[in-house]
Amino acid sequence: MDTIITYFSAMPTTHRSALLIGGLAIFLLIENAAPLFSIKKYNRVKHTGLNIFFTFTTILVNLSMAFLLVMTAQWVATSGFGVMNWMSGAPVVLTALVGLMLMDLVGAWLVHYIEHHVTWMWKFHLIHHTDQHVDTTSANRHHPGESVIRFVFTLVAIMVAGAPVWMIFLYQSLSLVMTQFNHSNVAMPKWLDDALVLVLCTPNMHRVHHHYRQPYSDTNYGNIFSFWDRIFGTYVVVDNKKLIYGVDTHMDKHEANNIGYLLKIPFLPYRPTIEYEEEEKL
Repeated sequence: MDTIITYFSAMPTTHRSALLIGGLAIFLLIENAAPLFSIKKYNRVKHTGLNIFFTFTTILVNLSMAFLLVMTAQWVATSGFGVMNWMSGAPVVLTALVGLMLMDLVGAWLVHYIEHHVTWMWKFHLIHHTDQHVDTTSANRHHPGESVIRFVFTLVAIMVAGAPVWMIFLYQSLSLVMTQFNHSNVAMPKWLDDALVLVLCTPNMHRVHHHYRQPYSDTNYGNIFSFWDRIFGTYVVVDNKKLIYGVDTHMDKHEANNIGYLLKIPFLPYRPTIEYEEEEKL
């Protein structure tokens, strides 16, 4: 544990970049070898380019405000605020696990849930849902405005958890790999998925969240740990092969694949969710 703490306390920027690029490369290769949905039915190069653009905007937002992470970590350390500080007498492994769980709950699950239920936040978040060919590159398809929202919740998570710098970098590293993993277009063996999903969010679990219609898009919000959705009653299991990706209010391909339009969506008049006469069963 001491080795992990030492490494993540001063994790080099080059290592974080390698994690991002290496993760994308590995999952892209796996997707090519064993895709769930055919990768021949759309312009994958254009799709990847669009998602990489939003990945870079996410990186720029996070880098420009990174000093706030350090300042917040320093504040919780000097003030002794947050759960990890209140557990100072507990084993380090237990404290780290609790801290990681809280970071995931507040910094990923909670903000994701709120974005789906507060209209002005949803207008930023729906850019993520406009992707009609979800794969590992979709992981960081976030409007810059949403990146700011998620960053603010990460700061709140640091305060709640009382997270030191090493926990922040550990959480961000795991969060990055897990979001690339659970968005990947991979056909996983059922036995493997059944084992992993007991604790972790898998592609088979998360895909339903990208179905184009409610109530399915309002389920399975998790990123690292799957049990938050079970605890809060937002967990569902569906046949992944019946899914249709996108968001019903923006299914026009010219809208869903246009960077300029996607950047403008949060500032355009709100389009209410379409009401369907018959309930859809997946």
